[in-house]
Amino acid sequence: MDMKLDGGGLSPFRNFTRSEWAALRADTPQPLRPEEIARLQGLNDRLSMAEIEEIYLPLSRLLSMYVGAAQKLFRAMQKFLGPEENGKMPYIIGVAGSVAVGKSTTSRVLQALLARWPNTPKVALVTTDGFLLPNAVLQQEGLMGRKGFPESYDLPALLHFLSDIKAGRRPVRAPLYSHFHYDVKPNEMAEVDQPDILIVEGLNVLQTSRPPKDGKGIPFVSDFFDFKIYIDADETILERWYVERFMRLRETAFRDPAAYFHRYADISDAEADATARGIWRTINLVNLRDNILPTRQRADLILRKGGDHEIEAVALRKL
Repeated sequence: MDMKLDGGGLSPFRNFTRSEWAALRADTPQPLRPEEIARLQGLNDRLSMAEIEEIYLPLSRLLSMYVGAAQKLFRAMQKFLGPEENGKMPYIIGVAGSVAVGKSTTSRVLQALLARWPNTPKVALVTTDGFLLPNAVLQQEGLMGRKGFPESYDLPALLHFLSDIKAGRRPVRAPLYSHFHYDVKPNEMAEVDQPDILIVEGLNVLQTSRPPKDGKGIPFVSDFFDFKIYIDADETILERWYVERFMRLRETAFRDPAAYFHRYADISDAEADATARGIWRTINLVNLRDNILPTRQRADLILRKGGDHEIEAVALRKL
């Protein structure tokens, strides 16, 4: 994939090298301690102090400006139209990208940093995994092999959740997902109580479909987003990261007999490697090519990763 998104010189994006982007930090202080950074990184995702300072601090500064401008506009509209009943509209940030690209780590870091800004002390994080259809339903519909594809989600429930958030209702409940059991947690919900910012992380959150000719179609998930982030990396790198994560889980979570993938704990290393690559190429790569990568151009910000998990370049949509 080429990070340069110019279409014959007419690109909607402004491209930054890592050093150019790092300079935008200005005097933004570093609020995270090394032990906090260690807790924020994912199982197979490396997160250094340099990554926080050179990539995420400039990004948190930028997002704080976007949120501040939106809050100012909201107050002006209240003055113009009269105050709404709830009097608050949360700012919603969508984070998209492939399996194993590091969406969860990026989302957690942004949550931690944005909560330090004085105008956004309350930052919530929700993953769309909780809106996957339960395994029993996926099995009944023959969709277990397409888990994570757009059709495997309870889209009406996700749209209803985002609509309630944007309307300022409180509290709003979101279902939870267990990666250990590889299924939605029955009767377990998280409450989101009118945050200043909501970060929504998921594979297909930027996806659209062909609009209906009568103009009456349901909205897209991304219609509720105020800012959209896409995390990008080459397919070969993503496959390596996925296999590495699978092999590490084999030595940890998969060892528990109650784990959904316990059956992979005792196979040979060669069998495990072949299994992981088979899952990647028949499911995750297909989803990436068909559904996830085509949404990259819809993002407001693209973070381009290299093989060492560090972000090498940034593309920001022009105003």
